Amino acid sequence: MAARAEADADGSSPSGGMRGSLLDRYLDPASSLGEILFGLIMTLTFTLGAGILVEDEGRAGARELLIAVLGCNLAWGIIDAAFYLVDQWFDRGRRQRLGLRVRATTDDRAAAALVADELDEVVGNVIGAAERAELYARIVAVLRTTSVPRATIKRSDLLGAFTSFWLVVLGTAPAAIPFVIFDDARLALRVSNAVLLAMLFVTGYLWARHAVGKPWRVGLGFLVGGTVLVAVAIALGG
Repeated sequence: MAARAEADADGSSPSGGMRGSLLDRYLDPASSLGEILFGLIMTLTFTLGAGILVEDEGRAGARELLIAVLGCNLAWGIIDAAFYLVDQWFDRGRRQRLGLRVRATTDDRAAAALVADELDEVVGNVIGAAERAELYARIVAVLRTTSVPRATIKRSDLLGAFTSFWLVVLGTAPAAIPFVIFDDARLALRVSNAVLLAMLFVTGYLWARHAVGKPWRVGLGFLVGGTVLVAVAIALGG
């Protein structure tokens, strides 16, 4: 699961500053866009594979399809929110375990090695060996002189899970609108699929703003890649 931006219990960001929305506070860009992408692919899996249902049952079949899509994404939104909570609890559990292991280790070098195992991948390409050794020694000193917090679920985690849930669920909204506007079920289905495919492109375009890549190329990559994933899911009966 993608890394989340952990917030303090008072609603502030990890850096201490307040941010403007739940989305910015509790999910990093990769996670928030990933939730939207998941919702889009899940919905497309239903709508692209629904031609027979709409053809045979017409408007009633389209209505059943819409209810099925909304119900599925509600269920997966709940599941994804639960995964968010587990992810947060697991990360805190790792930090708690590291602190306990450092406190139980009397040898400074062995304690610093434990810290290095956790942080080398993060800071290894940013600072030199001497600076890393000094940093790890300071972390060991802090962990030995302060209490190790227990791994618990905080209020901020619940708000993050709520945000994750709604990002998945809102991915179904564009798919539902055509069925409300058009009486022709087949036309509504085609428009719904077209909107969702366009949103795949837009999601990739926005994702490129947070990474190295040309937005148009990344958007097209998301469009093609998402369509392939949907085709695979349909072929396997998903």
